[in-house]
Amino acid sequence: MGKSISVRVPVRIDLAGGWTDVPEYCNDHMGGVINIAINRYIHARMDIDDERRISVQYHSDVPVGSGLGTSGALNVALLSTILNEEKNEEQIAELAFKFEALLGNTGGRQDQWASAKGGIQHLRFQGDRVESENLDIDPEFIRKIERNFLLFDSKITHVSGDLHSKVWAKYRTGDRRINQTLGEMSALVDEMRVAITTNQFQSMCSVLQQTTECVDQLGREFNEPFRDILQPHLGKTVAAWKVMGAGAGGVVGVMLKHEKFSKDIIKLGEKSGWSLVEWRTEYLGIHRQISHHE
Repeated sequence: MGKSISVRVPVRIDLAGGWTDVPEYCNDHMGGVINIAINRYIHARMDIDDERRISVQYHSDVPVGSGLGTSGALNVALLSTILNEEKNEEQIAELAFKFEALLGNTGGRQDQWASAKGGIQHLRFQGDRVESENLDIDPEFIRKIERNFLLFDSKITHVSGDLHSKVWAKYRTGDRRINQTLGEMSALVDEMRVAITTNQFQSMCSVLQQTTECVDQLGREFNEPFRDILQPHLGKTVAAWKVMGAGAGGVVGVMLKHEKFSKDIIKLGEKSGWSLVEWRTEYLGIHRQISHHE
């Protein structure tokens, strides 16, 4: 009798703290992120036939290089399929991170932990230690975020490893601006946590935009090509905007001042060649299904 193991894991959007989850930083300081797992997925499947031969396949709902943590989620899905229930979600997240590190990935841990655990996470990083808190947010406030935070795929692929290497080369030399900016980004995580757990929409928008400004300090190229298109609308129809992941392409999140402006911003995105990415919060991380067949 054969067996099939199917796994689905979500990708994520990051609200604050990205870059500070990278070992280069959190080996020296406490890093942290707040992110939301969304209902866009990586799927993996392992089939074992009646002669115990194995085949594995996987696919994604979103393009790679989107800034939504697809590569981290892919490895979580793949390991969840191969290991089945031998490891818990946190162990799989850590194994997925270490696997990517062996392949030369210089990114952080947030992608793997977001996809393995799901929900709205406040993650803290110190060395190899990860603290995970699943934030309990007012459901109506979550719905407000989902209605007002529009995601657009620029259709420009980025390679996060290449983007990271430039910043960390400067960090290793003791560049004061880079060090100061990363410290500010880490502090903004606590402000974002307070804002979303106390239903403070304006404060959330302020922290989101401050994070974007910090990314500009790391490198002006990270917010391209979004800056020239979105900045003229900031404070009018747009309350804040932020690129997902390392930036320089991929997906950008646009927070509306009010949901009544959604049609205007969708038209702006379409005019710029972007496509809207529909999303909702995904509270489930690793989802497995096992079936037996003749």
